[in-house]
Amino acid sequence: MISPKTYLFFGNVGAGKGTQVALLTALLERLGENKVVYAYPGNEFRKFVAGDGYSNNLGKEILNRGHLMPLFLVAQAFANVVVSELQSADDHLIIDGFPRSLEQVPVFESSMLFYGRKNIEIIYLNISKDEAVRRLKDRGRHDDSDEGIAQRFEEYENNVLPALNLLKEKGYKVHSVEGERHIDEVHSDIRKLLSI
Repeated sequence: MISPKTYLFFGNVGAGKGTQVALLTALLERLGENKVVYAYPGNEFRKFVAGDGYSNNLGKEILNRGHLMPLFLVAQAFANVVVSELQSADDHLIIDGFPRSLEQVPVFESSMLFYGRKNIEIIYLNISKDEAVRRLKDRGRHDDSDEGIAQRFEEYENNVLPALNLLKEKGYKVHSVEGERHIDEVHSDIRKLLSI
C-alpha cells in the first residue's frame, strides 16, 4: 500500500489541472489499494448554479462574472466532498481549486489538522497567459467569454497566486511543472517529482 498523501493542484485557468488529476488518480489506483478522493469545489459550484433558486441564481451571477465564490460557500463545497468521501486515514486526497485565496488557506489548514493529514504535496502547473487563453478558446465552455476569461486571470493573479505563495512561505512542498508540453510529458514530470 502506498503511503497516503494529500495532493493540491494549482495552475492558471486552462493549465490542464483536470487532465493531470485524472492521470494521477488512475496511477494511484493502479499502484495500490488506497481509495483516491477527489475534492474539486468547482464541480460542486457548477451543480449549485444549475439550480433555479434564489441562492443558486446569486451564485450563477458570481460565476458568470468570473469572481470567486464567497468563503462560506467554498468552505461548504469543500467540506461536503471531504466529509462524505474521505472514509479512512489511508485514503489519498487530491484537491483542485482550493484554497484559491488567502482567506481560504486557514480553512484548508483546519481541515488538514482535523484529519491529521501531514503528508501534503503541491503541484503547480505553469503555463503562459497566451497558452491559457488559446486552450480556453479551444474548449469553448459557456463561461469562457472574453470578459469571463479576463476576470478569471485577474482573480488568479490577485487571489490564487498569493494563496500559493503563502503556502510556500509556510513550508509546504511545492513542485513547479512546465505545463506547455504534451500531456504525457507533464504527467511523467509529476511522477518524477512525487517519486511515484
